[in-house]
Amino acid sequence: MKGVGPQRADLLRKELGIFTFGDLLEHYPFRHIDRTKINLISELATQIDFSTSDTVYAQVMGRLMSFEIVGQRAGKRLIAQLKDKTGILELTWFQGISWVQKQLEVGQSYLVFGRVTYYNGQPQLVHPELEVLTAEIQTGKNFLEPVYSTTEKLRVRGLGGRQIGKLTQLLMGMVHEKDIPENLPDPVLNKLKLINRFQACRQIHFPQTPAEYNEAVKRLKFEEFFIAQLRMNLLRLKRHRYSKGVVFDKVGDYFNGFYKNHLPFALTTAQKRVIKEIRTDTARGRQMNRLLQGDVGSGKTIVAVLVMLLAIDNNYQACLMAPTEILAQQHYKTISSLLEKTGVPVKLLTGSTKAAERKKILKELEEGHVKILIGTHAIIEDVVKFNNLGIVIIDEQHRFGVAQRAKLWEKARIPPHVLVMTATPIPRTLAMTAYGDLDYSVIDELPPGRKPITTVHRYESQRSRVMDFIRAEIDKGRQAYIIFPLIEESAKLDYENLMHGYENVKTYFPEPKYWISMVHGRQPADQKKLNMKRFVDHDTQIMVSTTVIEVGVDVPNASVMVIESAEKFGLSQLHQLRGRVGRGAEKSYCVLLSGTKLGNDARERIRIMTSTNNGFEIAEKDLELRGPGDIEGTKQSGVLNFKLASIVQDRPILELARNMVSEMVENDPDLNSAENLQTKVFLQRQKGHITWSKIS
Repeated sequence: MKGVGPQRADLLRKELGIFTFGDLLEHYPFRHIDRTKINLISELATQIDFSTSDTVYAQVMGRLMSFEIVGQRAGKRLIAQLKDKTGILELTWFQGISWVQKQLEVGQSYLVFGRVTYYNGQPQLVHPELEVLTAEIQTGKNFLEPVYSTTEKLRVRGLGGRQIGKLTQLLMGMVHEKDIPENLPDPVLNKLKLINRFQACRQIHFPQTPAEYNEAVKRLKFEEFFIAQLRMNLLRLKRHRYSKGVVFDKVGDYFNGFYKNHLPFALTTAQKRVIKEIRTDTARGRQMNRLLQGDVGSGKTIVAVLVMLLAIDNNYQACLMAPTEILAQQHYKTISSLLEKTGVPVKLLTGSTKAAERKKILKELEEGHVKILIGTHAIIEDVVKFNNLGIVIIDEQHRFGVAQRAKLWEKARIPPHVLVMTATPIPRTLAMTAYGDLDYSVIDELPPGRKPITTVHRYESQRSRVMDFIRAEIDKGRQAYIIFPLIEESAKLDYENLMHGYENVKTYFPEPKYWISMVHGRQPADQKKLNMKRFVDHDTQIMVSTTVIEVGVDVPNASVMVIESAEKFGLSQLHQLRGRVGRGAEKSYCVLLSGTKLGNDARERIRIMTSTNNGFEIAEKDLELRGPGDIEGTKQSGVLNFKLASIVQDRPILELARNMVSEMVENDPDLNSAENLQTKVFLQRQKGHITWSKIS
């Protein structure tokens, strides 16, 4: 392309990921400026309202009076004076000085655009973009001019936002409608009155009016959602149609015997619905790939047990993989206890399993004597061989990489069924976008007898009252957690805060009347394990810890959770921590302890936590506050890399795209009809260009 030599091309690749003409077209402007609106220099000092924005841009037309380089080394800068009929404006550059200097000519008239700052009470433009004033510019030929994001390295090489706009304009002059073929079906375009793809590209970059720009944005956002949803639907359809799976065609003695005689409580309607969905999936001869979502304490484990018994009834083995040794041990203890009277052999395999025990487990597993294996990453090692693996259950799947998960289903001739469980509630909009290739089950009610946790907010000044409350609960025979934040930037600081907090707690709860366990990341594994065990066994009444106990500690007797510096935690983490209490029949409490100076986001997080226990509501709010890129488990998902669309702000467009895709795939699953052919051709061309998240 004219204007892009090897050096510029290399910079565009490295700085903005622009490799091709297509990439350049998809580098959309973040705003447009009115080319006909020129600020007078006198206005900059008197008429700009900084109370509405800390970033104010101005466009000034004037004659260059002078320029000079001042200062030395790091303090070196280029200063120029621009004059219009109302005054003189200072322009300043700190970088790319030699390049900018070549563009300047005293007496020449320029159009200058940049951010207004003040120095010694006078307005100035720092690192402005400038171009020689021409007759075309003065007549305001382009009503709206695009402004593109750029970087400092590009700017000093003459590729500021406006220069990138010139390249895009050059490109739009080179391409025709056939070069940007339509990728949406005509019936969809007609029904929604959307402009075609070529028009949308032209209008998003160079609209004649704001209405034209809005029309282009609407079309392109819908396209992003539509194509993403279509890919997900086709992935799922392909799996349902072609992926071979083991068949669980009978419900036998193990399942029925446990259900009738050993079930510790009646199942909720939601649990029954999920088990029915899984039974249907596993009986059809296709590999199940299902995401099971359930809030903390909703009873996912009992569903997992019944599914594993279903596998055993059909002469298959089952395994459950957890991300941490603590969680794996917790599952082993719970499941062994539940199945104690059924005679089903359950084994635990983790990194700390002794060599002799490991050897015995591996032999019995390969011979088929071990029916249920519970463990950590140790399960995916090559030496672990199953006799007949039928189902893999993965807890908190976002903590495992795709390759780690895939290793599990390579351990069987026919890929085993996959059930992925998470206690991190995923907002519905995120679930149908990031996990759209999975079948999806939700346990959306708590087992009977569970009392809602009362959550309150207290300030640091009320600490004594909080400690008195903990003491009252301990005197009733209960236990309490006191959690300190982990601020990853400084492990040393975290440790000091925790130790200070521990000593402070001891002043309120002196030994030998009270005993305290302390757990943190710096402890050796065996010491951490011992301290947790003492709390689990009721040898200590208080657990002082960092967030290492976020998942995996189940103490029904614990009724108080105090979260120190609660303003430093995210919503989903606060909700996970709160879920450590309320696991028994007793009334439980969560106390959010904070400083008095709270930012707006922190105040909102605390307000949400004290107003609801519903994890799905909290997840939706978390998505609104943080955006999808920060929600656990989605960072590796290519499906969220939208250029324009937002799954938070554009939810109605997402819903519309999803519904239209469902209807389209249902009527024409292979996209063979004439009206869907252009979409099919587009997908085939794109194949391999984008990484889409899959569980297996």
